[in-house]
Amino acid sequence: MNLLQKLSTLLVPLSLAGLASPASLAQDYPTKPVHVIVGFGAGSTADISARVIGQRMSQILGQQIVVEIKAGAGSSLAAEFVARQPNDGYTLLMATIANPILAVVSTNLSYNFPKDFAPIVRLTTTPNILVVHPSIGVKSVKELIALAKAKPDQLSFGSSGSLSGTHLSGELLKVMAGIKMVHVPYAGSPQAVTDLLAGRIQVLFSPASTVLQHVKEGKLVALASTEAKRTAIAPDLPTMVEAGLPGFETGLWFGLMAPAGTPKPIIDKLNRAGNEALKAEDVGKALGPLGIDLVGGSVDEFAAYLGSEMKRWATVAAAANLKK
Repeated sequence: MNLLQKLSTLLVPLSLAGLASPASLAQDYPTKPVHVIVGFGAGSTADISARVIGQRMSQILGQQIVVEIKAGAGSSLAAEFVARQPNDGYTLLMATIANPILAVVSTNLSYNFPKDFAPIVRLTTTPNILVVHPSIGVKSVKELIALAKAKPDQLSFGSSGSLSGTHLSGELLKVMAGIKMVHVPYAGSPQAVTDLLAGRIQVLFSPASTVLQHVKEGKLVALASTEAKRTAIAPDLPTMVEAGLPGFETGLWFGLMAPAGTPKPIIDKLNRAGNEALKAEDVGKALGPLGIDLVGGSVDEFAAYLGSEMKRWATVAAAANLKK
């Protein structure tokens, strides 16, 4: 065998080694830590969900799930970062209601949602709770609307960021009730709650997990929840619909997504791990008392849900005349 033939016999196996099928890659995946990028601050519902479920998924996958926070711009900084990462399953986005909202109202995003992302699994939901500072003296949504009409642009409502779900909840209230309030955006709901407690803002839509303890302590007044049904964690609290605003439903959701083009076997493996984690008793015990409900489901179900969210928030944004 001459030298050329010997080299050929060595190079062919090496070239074939680089042509591993997606299925075989997924079989070994993950071989290193998986990073989940959260677009809202520490202590936010997105952060809590990612850490609790991620811990259980780490055990299932045999590799650490590392939660990283890249807060800002209504979670678009996190989405932009993930969209630019390799589509190998090692960098995931903790997607939220903010992502479809930004997609339908923003004209300057550097990524295309959901085109640049592949859905994995919807993990959790939680209602927003409409809370106010006790100093304004209202005990119901009706009383808040009356006060805002009497004092246009004198009440400030906070949010977890411009064009976030909590922001659009406030904008939807303004449109449906015919009132005027000043919007004050924050990096996340915990920061907004801090200023609400201090009386620097007066009104806030916030995830149940960040405000209900303050309500129990009498530091804040809860007026209503934003899902179609009353929340189990506060069953005596009326919904916005019951408070006289038909069609007002703006609950928050959270789910995992990967950069587009991530091999389907890897997506499916992550979906199975996510669903298995949601069935763990310790996950339910950790999140349930915070008003965080577990969802789960298939990749296709999450994809269909994202499509419906894009349509819903496009309608809300048009009604509120929001464009960025």
